[in-house]
Amino acid sequence: MTASRKNVLVTGASSGIGEATARRLAAAGHRVLVGARRTGRLAALAKELRDAGGTVHHRELDVCDLGSFRAFAASALTEFGGIDVLVNNAGVMPLSPVADLRVDDWNRMIDVNLRGVLHGIAAVLPAMREQGGGQIINISSVSGHRVDPTAAVYSATKFAVAALSEGLRQESRDIRVTVVSPGFTHSELTHQGGNPDVRSAVRAAAEQLAIPASAIAEAIAFAVDQPADVDVNELVVRPTAQG
Repeated sequence: MTASRKNVLVTGASSGIGEATARRLAAAGHRVLVGARRTGRLAALAKELRDAGGTVHHRELDVCDLGSFRAFAASALTEFGGIDVLVNNAGVMPLSPVADLRVDDWNRMIDVNLRGVLHGIAAVLPAMREQGGGQIINISSVSGHRVDPTAAVYSATKFAVAALSEGLRQESRDIRVTVVSPGFTHSELTHQGGNPDVRSAVRAAAEQLAIPASAIAEAIAFAVDQPADVDVNELVVRPTAQG
């Protein structure tokens, strides 16, 4: 049991890093509200973690909809009485060469990966300011540090998340801001959208190299559990074998 129980919101929690983070933080004794569009998975996860002794609630969440995100945050305030941590995890990664002109995929990445993060900040920042503290953890990617062919737009959204996070950090004296950048990680990011050939190649690489989502959850838990006057700003977590 952690020495300081925190009220934590996790987006994109129906699978992958979000699910692993919910498991890790609930096991540590934090109160967790999980959100995603796939409510069946959320309900099953919340029940499993409650049966194991955790304090976990779930709510449908579409990060592209500011009203949905504000309702998600309001639910945490009702259930827990405050918001200590937001883990802005929801993301999509339909990769393709720019010349494919998959504009719908581009817009989807902008909407989820960047606008969704902004919506999360807008939804929780007033409550954190009012209570005099909090932490926003934005999940970026190693693609927010380097650009590879077929990942130009995805990288653009993740570079933007890093820039947004750094700006928010510099503006804040009572809100901790953390960026976590995973490398190849077992998740469903490579399962939908994008160029089919690229998707197959990335999935094959991930099968060979990927680390478990729990490894990223451990990094998130490390940042969460630091004292209030210690702000872990950036963590990059790659498989050892990843170039």
